[in-house]
Order: sequence, then C-alpha cells, then structure tokens
Amino acid sequence: MKKDHLKPIKALTFGEALFDIIKGSAHLGGAPLNLAAHLAKLGAKSAVITAVGRDELGKSLLARAEAMGIDTSYVVIDKKRPTGTVTVELQAEGIPVFMINKGVAWDAITLGEKEFRDLSGEEWDVFCFGTLAQRSEENRKTLQRLFSEIKTKYFFYDVNLRTGNYEKEWILSSLEHTTILKLNEEEAATISCLLSGTADTCKPLTSYKAFCRLVTEKYPEISVVCISRGPKGAAIYHKGIYEEVETTPIEVVDTVGAGDAFSAGFLYTCLSGYGVSKAASIACILGTYVASKAGAVPDYSKELMEELKAQGLKLSFIKT
Repeated sequence: MKKDHLKPIKALTFGEALFDIIKGSAHLGGAPLNLAAHLAKLGAKSAVITAVGRDELGKSLLARAEAMGIDTSYVVIDKKRPTGTVTVELQAEGIPVFMINKGVAWDAITLGEKEFRDLSGEEWDVFCFGTLAQRSEENRKTLQRLFSEIKTKYFFYDVNLRTGNYEKEWILSSLEHTTILKLNEEEAATISCLLSGTADTCKPLTSYKAFCRLVTEKYPEISVVCISRGPKGAAIYHKGIYEEVETTPIEVVDTVGAGDAFSAGFLYTCLSGYGVSKAASIACILGTYVASKAGAVPDYSKELMEELKAQGLKLSFIKT
C-alpha cells in the first residue's frame, strides 16, 4: 500500500448505534458508530450497518451521523423497536459502567436483499465488527451472511466485551473471521482463559506476547493483534514481532469512545501504508485525546492535528 493513496480508505462497520446518557446529557454512541465517525474525521469513506427506531432519537442519530460524514445508506429504520440508549456511570479515572437497554432497534439489524446486493457489489478496505451486537440471533445471522458476501481486504474485530452481553461461541466464531484483532487488557485475559480452557479460574495475563502467539497460532488468518492498555499505551503483535508503544499521560475526563478512537487511528494509519508501529503510535494519540474530552466523538483540536502531523501523518483529508 502506498502512503499517498489516491482514494480514501473505505470502511464498513456493523453493530450498535445508540445514545450514551452521561451525567444527564445524550452523546452519540455505540462502538461501530464511534469508529465510523472517527474514521470519517480522518478522511476515510465510512458506512455503518445498524438500526434505529422510527422516533425522534432515531431521526437525530441519522442526522448527526450524516453531519459527521458517515454513509447511512445501510441503516435500518425499525417500526417496532426504539432507538437504543445506554446509561453510563463514570467511576474513578473516568472508567465507564454501562447499563445497556435490550429490545432496541439495533438488536434487529435485518437487511433486505437489495442492501445485501449493494454491499456485496462494493469493495471495502476493512469490515469492522464487535461482540455486543451479536447478543441477538437476528444480528448473528446477518453478520454471518456479511462474512460470506462482503468483499474486503481486512476483517477487524474489536472484541469490546460488555458484562452479560457475550457468549464464548460468539467470540470463537468471530475470531475465525478475523484478520486484525483489537482488544483491551481485561478482554485479552478473558480470551486467553477461553482459549486455554481455564475460564473458571481466570487470572491476569503475565505475558501479552505469549497471548498474541496463542491467538495467532490458533487463528492463523489473524495477522495483527492490538492490545490497548489505557495510560500504559498499547501492545502490538505482527508477523511474529511483539512491540509495546507508550503514550503521553493526560487528565482523564471519561474514557467513553477512547478505544474506538484508538481503533480508527490504527486502521487509518496502517491502511494508509505507514506500518503497524506508526499506526499504534497514532492510535494511542487519538485514544488519549478522546479520553481527555467529554463524549465519544469530540471535535479535533488544532493541537491534536499538529501532533498527528509531527508524527508524519498526512492531514490532507482530516476533518475537525
């Protein structure tokens, strides 16, 4: 891949789109939507596959997503279910606890044949998905069909576990379709225990390098493993090479969306041809920036863009 790519990166995300209610304020949310928004800010052509209710929140979500440059052509309008909301309580150091409502629109992402034909007729650089949206059978069926019909260079799996909203078989099935894996420290420990059969006696990981080797040996299609580590930066594994990347300490406001910004920074930089090490550095910069702001998709400051530019990232497409 060339750094000076002529066409913007094309990214497609699948899953939940909702409003996070943080301290009484509604913020656009859902990892797939956050990821699409940050990719659009960086200059990618991003589209999201999700569902919203035929209600005022749904209208607002669509309008705001389109204003951020996200293609909403594949958003299902559900006549029966409401647009999703999540109540977020912030603990110490801005760590969020999520209370996720069920029976909402994004629990039933059911595309029509026309949408499947349109999607399969396009070529994407990356297809991004997670675990949460797989809590419904309808979504699991849709995702499995997308795996078989989408034409894409990479399948990006952001594990993104939420307590009470995942099963072992969903994770293992997802890993079988993954080429780039992203997870945080706690998720790495959980998956390590699932793969080693020690889920009942799971302990913190002592070696991220050993974990990355375990995952890539069991799932050889996975070419990159990214482990976000909050204020400690990130761990990256690619082609047998393990590396840890540091990040600059910041004052945390809330960490909602920080992981999605990390993912966007990594994907955009890596798919632009800068390599995984540089991609990890950019990912950490974006992730910590979002953690220092309120909400999942804050405006990008001039200082942030200068920092990205100093890292060598071309900003010809970037949107503030």
